[in-house]
Amino acid sequence: MINGYCVYALKSLKDNKCYFGQTEDVIKRLNEHNQGKVKSTKHRRPFMLVGYKTYKTRNEARWTEYNIKKHSDKKKKFLADLEASKL
Repeated sequence: MINGYCVYALKSLKDNKCYFGQTEDVIKRLNEHNQGKVKSTKHRRPFMLVGYKTYKTRNEARWTEYNIKKHSDKKKKFLADLEASKL
């Protein structure tokens, strides 16, 4: 179980594009995406989890998600940080 709020990155195995979101339960949210329960992603299934970062508050997670979705440089940095944390 993860304490806090997560910003996650998913990769569509259909079109190889990434999707970003925030949640309290990453695994539950991944399952919802893959079951087609998320309107904005149901046509891009299936997804794999690229990774996630945890934040103390929902506001921090929401602000990070907003910035990732609005700024391509922040999106690239987020993905690079996820890759670096796997090493």
